Amino acid sequence: MTRFLPHPQLLDSPRHRDWPRYPAPQLPDRPRLPPSGADIVIVGAGPAGLAVAAALWHVGVHDVVIIDRDGEPAARFLDRVDRLGQRVLRSPYEHHPGVEGYRDCELRDFARMHWSHLTSVERREIRMSQAGHRSVVPVDVFDAYCRHTSAIHQVPQRLWRGEVRGIDAGADHATVRGSCQDNGVERDFAIEAGHVVLCQGEERRAAPATWWRGDRPTGVGYWDEPVPADAGRVVVVGAGLTAAHLIHNALDRGARVAWVVREEAERYQCSDVNASFFRAEGRARFDSLARPASWDERLALMGRERRASVMFEFRPLLAAAEEDGRLTVHRGAGIDAVTDNRVRLDDGRPVSGDHVVLALGTLPSIGAGLLPGHVVGARDGWPDLDERTLAYRGAPRVFAAGAAACMVLGPAARNIDGHRVATARIAGSIAAAVREGVGTRA
Repeated sequence: MTRFLPHPQLLDSPRHRDWPRYPAPQLPDRPRLPPSGADIVIVGAGPAGLAVAAALWHVGVHDVVIIDRDGEPAARFLDRVDRLGQRVLRSPYEHHPGVEGYRDCELRDFARMHWSHLTSVERREIRMSQAGHRSVVPVDVFDAYCRHTSAIHQVPQRLWRGEVRGIDAGADHATVRGSCQDNGVERDFAIEAGHVVLCQGEERRAAPATWWRGDRPTGVGYWDEPVPADAGRVVVVGAGLTAAHLIHNALDRGARVAWVVREEAERYQCSDVNASFFRAEGRARFDSLARPASWDERLALMGRERRASVMFEFRPLLAAAEEDGRLTVHRGAGIDAVTDNRVRLDDGRPVSGDHVVLALGTLPSIGAGLLPGHVVGARDGWPDLDERTLAYRGAPRVFAAGAAACMVLGPAARNIDGHRVATARIAGSIAAAVREGVGTRA
């Protein structure tokens, strides 16, 4: 029996290759500000926003406005992975921001169409995927596929760069308020929408308030901030994939690393959540419509399944670095305090370096700050969503896709394939309303 193992060379997959582009039409001149009205407004053009836009295109809903802070599909997502030097996603080829139930060109098909652009290791991953084995996708392939998906579903024609600052949600419409740059001048906009879909993604988790008082100490940064190139000794706090990338980057440029895991041991696994949660039976464990799963039951499952983990590709690299002394791992070590360039463990030991990096994970954006608190209905950090439609119970014209839907769909909601599941519910609900003339412009 042949056993397929992930190859560490995947971590060196090329980036920014010259991929052939879909022949999209030239964009006509249009106002720099979005229109004052639309049937649908999508907030965010990351993988979830791209999936929602593509799905609405397939069901014939075309009066769509997309507002994104970067103005490019998946730009913020890709900027984050590039900042870490991440070259492969942990999602397999079956997970992509295409549309569930429609025969678009899927991610693996797209990669096979561009076979000559792939390395031998990347081609091996394609063959593994075709054989039904776990395989991962190079960031470069995913980037090119997102641009392809964006072009064929006419996303650029509907996308404006801007910042949404608030949503006034009524019974029969919603008003999306924000601002855009117009020739270097910030101008406000307001869009009357029949429906709004929030695809905001996740934000970095802040350090506990007990770790320091007042301003952040000197020489301490978060994972999405630059690490000084001259830092010869780096302290990384965190047990997940982001921490692994930070360690890999530091070791690669010759630095020594102290890794504060806080868990008793590193957790290596293929995907960020158990694969069973991507299947219907896994999602049913959270679906109170299918089975009366209590809130406490779902919360306990989320606590177990959202734990940080590292991809298998890193194991031989990190093990070798620890063996030869370039990497020192502090397992099961809680943190008492963080001071200038130093972490003090709960047993009093100091862990010092030239720079400390905190990789503490992310928290889902659930609409707080855009919607009133009573509409968000936050409970244990999760919004109050209708389980059939993923609309906010307090604002039935506003929907949430992405990580915000975890307590309805399970932990897979934060993954790219989970975005497609959420999108299917949201797009189906909106399409039905549009067919009945509800929430559309005359």
